[in-house]
Amino acid sequence: MQLIWLRSDLRVTDNTALAAACERGPTVALWIVSPQQWLQHDEAPCKVDFWLRNLRELGKRLDDLHIPLLVRTSDTWAQAPETVLHLCKQHKIEAVHWNDEYGVNEQHRDAEVREALEAEGIGAHSHLDQLLFKPGSILTRSGGYFQVFGQFKKVCMERLHVGAPGSAGPIKAQSPLSIHSDSIPRQVEGFDEPSDSLREHWPAGEAEAQARLQRFVDEAIEDYDVARDLPARPGTSQLSAYLAAGVVSPRQCLQAALACNRGELDSGNRGVQTWIGELIWREFYKHILVGYPQVSMHRAFRSHTEALPWRTAPEELRAWQEGRTGFPLIDAAMRQLLETGWMHNRLRMVTAMFLSKNLLIDWREGERHFMRHLIDGDLASNNGGWQWSASTGTDSVPYFRIFNPVTQSQRFDPDGRFIAHWLPELDQLDEKSIHFPVKSKTLLAKNTYTKPIVSLDSSRRRALEAFKNLPR
Repeated sequence: MQLIWLRSDLRVTDNTALAAACERGPTVALWIVSPQQWLQHDEAPCKVDFWLRNLRELGKRLDDLHIPLLVRTSDTWAQAPETVLHLCKQHKIEAVHWNDEYGVNEQHRDAEVREALEAEGIGAHSHLDQLLFKPGSILTRSGGYFQVFGQFKKVCMERLHVGAPGSAGPIKAQSPLSIHSDSIPRQVEGFDEPSDSLREHWPAGEAEAQARLQRFVDEAIEDYDVARDLPARPGTSQLSAYLAAGVVSPRQCLQAALACNRGELDSGNRGVQTWIGELIWREFYKHILVGYPQVSMHRAFRSHTEALPWRTAPEELRAWQEGRTGFPLIDAAMRQLLETGWMHNRLRMVTAMFLSKNLLIDWREGERHFMRHLIDGDLASNNGGWQWSASTGTDSVPYFRIFNPVTQSQRFDPDGRFIAHWLPELDQLDEKSIHFPVKSKTLLAKNTYTKPIVSLDSSRRRALEAFKNLPR
């Protein structure tokens, strides 16, 4: 008997560990609920709910294959070895299969489980699944992990030209077992249920993920290089939550992109090339977790930036979190996050830079807030994006580059459609005033929108001074 331990791989199709387990014999699936661990990791309630909804859909597919889905609870990952080992003994499991995860805590958990299993003569098999390339296989000439994305991407593209990773084999129905599936909990203690509208925006299941992928390839990918920067347009794939939960694989995404570009990786349509580049950005940040584990532990990649004089400004932090900064693009983006569990990628950069530079508030406060609300929250990508914006990370933006939220708004939401949607109190303003309504005396007289909480000019100078004075 084989056991597939499911984590961030909630699908049947192209699931490496599941395919490997089923090839070796009758298989049982396991999902472990870990409430305290998830709280420690700042997992968002909407993300936990998304897991549970996808598990229910996955359970139906596994039932069709006669693969029982068992649910166990380990409050923290410290209890995971005991939980897995007990289940293995209960069902006479010969080997356990799982797909690798890359944070420090995840790697420690898996090492502890492996040790416990092997001590009892039970096989432990880990598999590459959520990445195209195994961390440690894309290295510099001196044998280290890349710190610059462009160099990392070049090597990845060279490898992909040799051959793209193949998909895992199909899963065939097995003979029924005398083991019954467990019911999936409707909710996990400590995590509130999200709104119906949020759930409707993110339906669960592989079929939904594949439909989104196909719709994006058919309708939007060719304009992706331009449209991805325009928050008022549906120019992105809306697949990030499905990738984070493993409802779709990066191999499936890459294959779909290549199929619509005549198999071309770095020629042909610019939109396709740009989206493949985004898949490699995702890859890059996960490799960084392994090569530079301090970023998993709330540390800056560039250690000298730990000396930055971050401000303690709870009221300003709260205004940023709630979308009350007085800068419409920032506020619209933050309200989008609170209502939908998602934020447009360009706006993630703009809002992150505003917090870490204009407000000079520690980037970790923003990283934590995003993780607590993002349905696609991913440690590697979230941390990588925040450190890039705060100029503390690998391949980071130069510290003197500070996005101006007004000019960003004018450039990427020129007619103010995105702002008007999320800030209805501004929808009567013209296309010029909506980007910086502090100049609209009528609006301010009615007190319908807050004044800016900071001066862009003076706060920019303050940030530049803080970075210039850092000891090297």
